[in-house]
Amino acid sequence: MSSCTRLLYFVKHRTLWTHVRRNVTTWSPVGAAFNAKPQRRPNLVEKNVGLFGVTELSCPAGFQAATETALRNTRRLVDKVISGPSGVETVESFDQLSDELCKVADLADFVKVAHPDPAFREAAEKSCIEIGTVVEKLNTNVELCNSLKKLLENPDTASQLDPDSRRVAELFMFDFEISGIHLDEKLRKEAVALHVKLLDLNNEFLVNSHQPNRIARSAIPEHLHLHFASEGSFIQVGGLHADSPDDLVREIAYRIYLYPNADLMKCLEELLKCRYKMAKLVGYESYAHRALKGTMAKTPEAVMSFLQLLTDKLSDKTAKDFKMMTNMKKKLNPLNAELMPWDHPYLSGVLRAERFNIEPSLYSPYFSLGACMEGLNHLFSQLYGVSLMSEQPSAGEVWNEDVRKLAVVHETEGLFGYIYCDFFQRQNKPHQDCHFTIRGGRWLQETGQYQLPVVVLMLSLPHPTQRAPTLLTPGMMENLFHEMGHAMHSMLGRTRYQHVTGTRCATDFAEVPSILMEYFASDYRVVSQFARHYETGQPLPKSMVARLCESKKVCGAADTQLQIFYAVLDQIYHSQPQNRSTTEILQDMQNKFYGLPYTPNTAWQQRFSHLIGYGAKYYSYLMSRAVASMVWKQCFVQDPLNREMGERYRREMLAHGGAKEPMQMVEGMLQRQPTMEEFVDALESELNPNFETFLMDSES
Repeated sequence: MSSCTRLLYFVKHRTLWTHVRRNVTTWSPVGAAFNAKPQRRPNLVEKNVGLFGVTELSCPAGFQAATETALRNTRRLVDKVISGPSGVETVESFDQLSDELCKVADLADFVKVAHPDPAFREAAEKSCIEIGTVVEKLNTNVELCNSLKKLLENPDTASQLDPDSRRVAELFMFDFEISGIHLDEKLRKEAVALHVKLLDLNNEFLVNSHQPNRIARSAIPEHLHLHFASEGSFIQVGGLHADSPDDLVREIAYRIYLYPNADLMKCLEELLKCRYKMAKLVGYESYAHRALKGTMAKTPEAVMSFLQLLTDKLSDKTAKDFKMMTNMKKKLNPLNAELMPWDHPYLSGVLRAERFNIEPSLYSPYFSLGACMEGLNHLFSQLYGVSLMSEQPSAGEVWNEDVRKLAVVHETEGLFGYIYCDFFQRQNKPHQDCHFTIRGGRWLQETGQYQLPVVVLMLSLPHPTQRAPTLLTPGMMENLFHEMGHAMHSMLGRTRYQHVTGTRCATDFAEVPSILMEYFASDYRVVSQFARHYETGQPLPKSMVARLCESKKVCGAADTQLQIFYAVLDQIYHSQPQNRSTTEILQDMQNKFYGLPYTPNTAWQQRFSHLIGYGAKYYSYLMSRAVASMVWKQCFVQDPLNREMGERYRREMLAHGGAKEPMQMVEGMLQRQPTMEEFVDALESELNPNFETFLMDSES
């Protein structure tokens, strides 16, 4: 029996999990893999296969070897494209060229932030820089560009391209255009210089936006010193302390952490000027116009219309939320009852806890990591006929012994790809939940096989103990489902070209599959399939799931309005230049789009690190949520485990990656063309209370 056949056999004959006598829980292999520490016996004779099975990466020096191989293959492919005939082969060679570079660059991007060995991180960083430099040169290679231009501008060759090939060719051409390839030599050099400068400014802002501020110890009441880090005669403030129950701690943290840093403010101003200048140089009205090409929104005007419509729709609910918070502050602190920006996160949490008993420790025993993974396994099996199969990594394949490897296997189509699960906390590991593409899927013309996608999911979960498996809070469980949504997008996006594989799509579409998974994580019909107490096997009561869902609506309008404010600020910063400072713009937009007063001598924008990766696209999360909400309500709310609808979702939205226009995929799923007003209505309707929950609570 072949390895693939064995996998299919186990998929068809697996038992997800069962509860036997005396409520003792038995786990399927995937559940057991995550509910216990991995037992890996050292094998001194086993060969080190290298990180992710890349043989060169058995040691840090291998990054240089892998980089040299990629660059050698790149030069060969560039020559092939320039000298070869014009046709679909041109697009295939471009994609192969991109794949050669991405297979090293994407892997290095992950290793440089996540590997525990500094030598590996340093080697990966060098590879990123070296490949990045080559990419910049390729984006300004006139001969390379002309080969693609000749293909697209010749009616005879262009008409022979299938839709996917044409779209990928146009996306590669867009990359050339935004690098200034069409400019004369003098302006092209200016564009390259601007791009290099922007890389430096982006890095400077990103690094310094997370640095703590400090203040003399004597400036803060002594009894509050214990809340902050000490540095000699100074107090360090490295965050907003938004969850602190002490009003004064929150206020001090807000004022000090957001106190303007002249160098950082200058960096941001220069960054925004350079982005605008670069966009104008390559033919766009503003940086926002350039950034939004190819997205669902398409233009900054459409984004601002969406954000204004949403603000108007939520205005009554937002006002009620702020009134509730004000009343709560009066109750907690009668002598200082004015609602301020540092109060919003804390008081909304207090109101949720008061109205609904959602203490995380009540839920965690039902959400062991193994149980949640089995829940995901069951959900994917029902929707797509896909299962998660735990595999033992080979020596040297993973960067830490806690990393689990999953094969994603379809019941009839076989192996789809691999997910490496780096879920547990460790020293020097970034505290962020994210999805990394290590290798994109693509059709290998030369072998007639499919290059399997490889991704990493990174979380920061507590380790299992001798007494209990890893237990997730409801927030952790939802984040796990969210990130697995990205992973399945990568696995099920079986695109012909890796340039548009999986999550390589428009930013305002990329979050739709992950946010949609949050709806599944909140539906009792899904949760009841896996949420069992890790000791007793008792199911999570339906009323607890209902309370959890309703609690998210408390102050939901105010929370959404805060996100609208950030999105508007991002749009204004990336529009036409303003004859005012970034702080003056922030103060104006805060008054118009938030409602809580601006605090003098603060500069929240200097902590807005999303300006780097999401410049002019911060609205994307709200728009993706609107689309996910519509897909959920129209397609899954009646039956979240419906296989026919799961197949339609795979066929219309997941399978294409970025190979189709994003709105075309949404229209295919909804079977109609949604309007901006419908997006807004979808977000607003989510905040309406479900009276069945209150009835359930009164009966219990």
